Amino acid sequence: MLARVFSVALFGIEAYRVGVEVDVRSGLPGFATVGLPDTAVKESRERIKSAIKNSGFQFPTQKIVVNLTPAHLKKEGSSFDLPIAVGILCAEGIVSRNIIEDYLLVGELSLDGEVRPVAGILPMTTAAKQTGVKGMLVPARNAGEAAIDRNLNVFPVQNLHETVMFLNGEKEIKNRTGCCVVDEDTAAPEDILDYRDVKAQYQTKRAMEIAAAGGHNLIMIGPPGSGKTMIARRIISILPRMSEDELLATTKIHSVAGSLMKGGREIMRQRPFRMPHHTISYVGFTGGGSTPRPGEISLANNGVLFLDELPEFPRNILEALRQPLEERCIRISRAAYAVAYPANFIFIAAMNPCPCGFFTAKDHACRCTPFQIRKYLNKISGPLLDRIDLHIDVPRVSFVSLISKKQEEASDVIRGRVCTAREMQAIRFRRGGIVTNAEMTGKMINEFCYLSKDPAALMAAAMKSFKLSARAYDRIRKVARTIADLEGASEIRSHHVSEAIQYRSLDRQLWMDA
Repeated sequence: MLARVFSVALFGIEAYRVGVEVDVRSGLPGFATVGLPDTAVKESRERIKSAIKNSGFQFPTQKIVVNLTPAHLKKEGSSFDLPIAVGILCAEGIVSRNIIEDYLLVGELSLDGEVRPVAGILPMTTAAKQTGVKGMLVPARNAGEAAIDRNLNVFPVQNLHETVMFLNGEKEIKNRTGCCVVDEDTAAPEDILDYRDVKAQYQTKRAMEIAAAGGHNLIMIGPPGSGKTMIARRIISILPRMSEDELLATTKIHSVAGSLMKGGREIMRQRPFRMPHHTISYVGFTGGGSTPRPGEISLANNGVLFLDELPEFPRNILEALRQPLEERCIRISRAAYAVAYPANFIFIAAMNPCPCGFFTAKDHACRCTPFQIRKYLNKISGPLLDRIDLHIDVPRVSFVSLISKKQEEASDVIRGRVCTAREMQAIRFRRGGIVTNAEMTGKMINEFCYLSKDPAALMAAAMKSFKLSARAYDRIRKVARTIADLEGASEIRSHHVSEAIQYRSLDRQLWMDA
């Protein structure tokens, strides 16, 4: 007998419907799976056989052929266990054929018939909705994530036996659709980290505020112990909450990566803060591999990517950042596939000015030779620095500042100003398809970052003095626009430009002095 069940397969962060055709016929006992299955799919036959028997059903002693369509696309993972098992039972007449094609089935089976969670449920439900099916059967532990899509009926199943009873109309399962995505009252609060814990460092905190308000990239250069990492970790506390579109896009990436299952979460309510170690592999950073999975660059989408001790990262990893910082996505091309992952994040970097760390320190002698300093700084290429909008010198905090009783500004206060600036940008770009000033194209820069006579003269002098590139010129204008937004000004004035310029001068001075 021939039976057909439908499931969903992942390709990158997108999904497509897969037909699971099961033919049980006379012949020597065997179990063959065709249609470009990977190792995990091929190994499912032993899990499926045990699950069917341990669920109280008879496993056929005939030849079984499973075809996964479309046959030219590779099928990966363990999510086909449940549809294949149901297809076998349907071919044996145990499961009714009346409604079997009205649902999509996804889930991994344990040997006792339990339906276990799988990665990538959210993009799967998006694909399911587009097929026009009545609903989707998912593992119970994936139900909360699947129910984010309000336009799809989601039925959580605990085990294979319960699935069969539901499809035969012998048991009713409550529909889990209609999950509220954005709920301020139930949204998880930000980490306890707060800028009120950071003593002094007012210029650095000001730069962080500008970076958060305009989505700008930032690099901090300073000696060890100056608070670079401490300051970077707290930028999440001043970023505005994600919109519904951002929340869904972020959740989709983390769903495919499997990090939602590991963390026991159903949805990403906080902006991601990714801080990979400098020993990370190239594939782990950019994404890809034999199975196209998102890397750290994409996992930071709509959040922050922080690289501490920047020169310690391999050169190929640092240069891989150049394209995502420009295009807000990363393209991974292989012989068999090409995948584009979103990579719209704020890039924050921290580094010492030399191997010993004290080249710019006023209270500590540097032990490095000029050759060592230049070699260390040259690990960061000029094109990469040009793509970073704000360059900050982070000095060591004095003892007097450390013991000061002065109350520092809290993150909630800074976030209020950031949200106000973001609201101005939302109005400005309501038809532009972007969110922040940092995303502006050349045409938008000319339209929204116009410089009158005095600011233009100041900009011309800076270009000549610091030998800035055309890319740096555009980025200074973007930063000046953000500074004006934080001030509530409609036009960019001279003091906005002068502040933006000072955030570009450090890299030129430091690299030329070395």
